[in-house]
Amino acid sequence: MFRDVEDAVGTSGSVGICGFVARTLAAAATTGREAAFGTLAAAQGPIHAFVAVSGIGGGNGEDDEGGDRFDDLVRTNLYGTYYCVRAALRRLAPGPEARHVVVISSILARIAVPGYTGYSASKAGLLGLVRSLAAELAPDNVQVNAICPGWVDTDMARLGLDLLAREIGGTRDDAYRLAMTQVPLGRMSEPEDIAGTVAWLLSPDARGVTGQAIDQNGGAWTG
Repeated sequence: MFRDVEDAVGTSGSVGICGFVARTLAAAATTGREAAFGTLAAAQGPIHAFVAVSGIGGGNGEDDEGGDRFDDLVRTNLYGTYYCVRAALRRLAPGPEARHVVVISSILARIAVPGYTGYSASKAGLLGLVRSLAAELAPDNVQVNAICPGWVDTDMARLGLDLLAREIGGTRDDAYRLAMTQVPLGRMSEPEDIAGTVAWLLSPDARGVTGQAIDQNGGAWTG
């Protein structure tokens, strides 16, 4: 649901997140990725919390060469997240205090949407990644969790509404009203709502939470 850190955290300065665009780093050679994280660590110090929030969305459709986007979606959202998390882990602050990894997945990891096999597969894969990393890193007091947002008021969501509007032959407002019929609270989340959940996961109040996927979707999926 997010393309960059500003989308995800809004004005929540207390979260203190530094981010990279996952698509660029996913495509980068290992040396380029390591250099980018090395620059971050040199400028900001060791990493206490890493939030993997960047990604790309949309259906499989066609890429710039007229082919299926499945590979691009999975490489960016799943591979890119994995390799960025590994790079961050190599630069974690020393314990024994808790360190954190938070991964932004999606409600599409939970529900079926025709034509979104690449996006859905990439976001579902992130949940398996989070569970395994949580078990792997718990002995070192590193907590790893995911958030699965539904509709969030971002550029990516507005693009989705525009696609829906074309499908139904209506306006973006028409598409919004239709989409919200599937959301019991009847509204999109705001980026600050997701930022608040990230801040909670990074706080001492969540010291017992790891390996979890938090569904934040206005009640659209409650399984």
